[in-house]
Amino acid sequence: MKSRYGRIAGILLSGLLVIAPISAQAAQVQNGAVYEVTTNQLPEWPQAPEIASETGILMDADTGAILYNKGMDEIRYPASITKIMTCLLALEQAGLDDQVTFTQTVLSDPNAGGTNIGMQAGEILTMRQCLDVLMVQSANDVATQIAEYVGGGSVQAFVDRMNERAQELGCTNTHFANASGMPDENHYTTAHDMALIFQEAIKNETFLEIIKQQNVVIGPTNMNGETRTYSCHHALVAQSAPEYYEGCFGGKTGVTEVAKNTLVSGVTRNGMTLIAVTLRAEVQQIYQDQIKLFDYGFENFSRAEVPGGVVTLLANQTVENFTIQETEEGAETIQKYYYHGEYYLGAGKKMEPEETVLHPEEPVVTPESTSDAEKQKREQEILEHQQSKIYKTVSYILAGLIGFAVITAAISGIVKRKKTSRKR
Repeated sequence: MKSRYGRIAGILLSGLLVIAPISAQAAQVQNGAVYEVTTNQLPEWPQAPEIASETGILMDADTGAILYNKGMDEIRYPASITKIMTCLLALEQAGLDDQVTFTQTVLSDPNAGGTNIGMQAGEILTMRQCLDVLMVQSANDVATQIAEYVGGGSVQAFVDRMNERAQELGCTNTHFANASGMPDENHYTTAHDMALIFQEAIKNETFLEIIKQQNVVIGPTNMNGETRTYSCHHALVAQSAPEYYEGCFGGKTGVTEVAKNTLVSGVTRNGMTLIAVTLRAEVQQIYQDQIKLFDYGFENFSRAEVPGGVVTLLANQTVENFTIQETEEGAETIQKYYYHGEYYLGAGKKMEPEETVLHPEEPVVTPESTSDAEKQKREQEILEHQQSKIYKTVSYILAGLIGFAVITAAISGIVKRKKTSRKR
């Protein structure tokens, strides 16, 4: 059912393209520009290392707090980290068991070129198989076929939905032109926007399963009798790689000539999940950059729960050190925002307790009053019992007196009759 309605939505969206096409703007990309680490300028903030990547971000996935910012809102070309959004949309709008038939239209699309798995027109994979090779092998032919399938036959409809979804997630400097990440001047993003997209994607359990995989196996299909095996080439995830980073549960790599290397990764340690995005660096630099960022994050920050939420703590800091702002959300909820000075580090909610209203006609009975009532009842019962005994005693006495009077009167009458009889 999910798949059916997702495809219908794609068809409807495709029809709307003629009426309201999504406008594209050429990116103002300044490759080679140098940016400062602005978080190092925050008062009492732990000083972060320099990285070779042109732009980068380290974000707490639970609180959304930005722990490291180097040109995070500067536009760059994403390359294949685009596929994070492609995967997220497919999971939201299609079923994992859907049968995806590859079309000649897709296989002839330039955006399906580059890295691919050699699919043939008419060949069928399940949607889950498509998503596995999309994220592990970074297959462009699969990315484009997913777009056509979920878009109800229109790749452009799917791409438009990618842009809409990005806006829904708060992305302000992102525009997608295809589902694979192939070079296009109208296909761009920022480190910050990609962190927001990845933050949303890892809320999906199936997405997490897919990006954690070390290997993916595609068995024989209706048109290919071979078994194809693909290995993870994200070095922080691949356990055989020298850059393997403990706790890294996945992410996505990207590379084109103009974008250079791009990388998105997530790591969980000690209950804290951090997201790193680094854009435009050489391949060895980009992995070392992220190792530096994650080391910096876990050494200098921690996670703390607050009522109704969670906050990011600096080393040797407690919640009492925060500046707190409160806003009302409805009659019984107060939203609390936590700041290090003026820098946001998390939020929580406080529920106001409901007041208990006592009605005059419903007096409260306390244990003391209950005891007094029982005592009065027992005293009343004793009194009534004593009165009953008195009434019975008096009754017996009166009955005895009456009986005695009757007997006396009877005897007296007999005596009088005898005396009268003698006189005669």
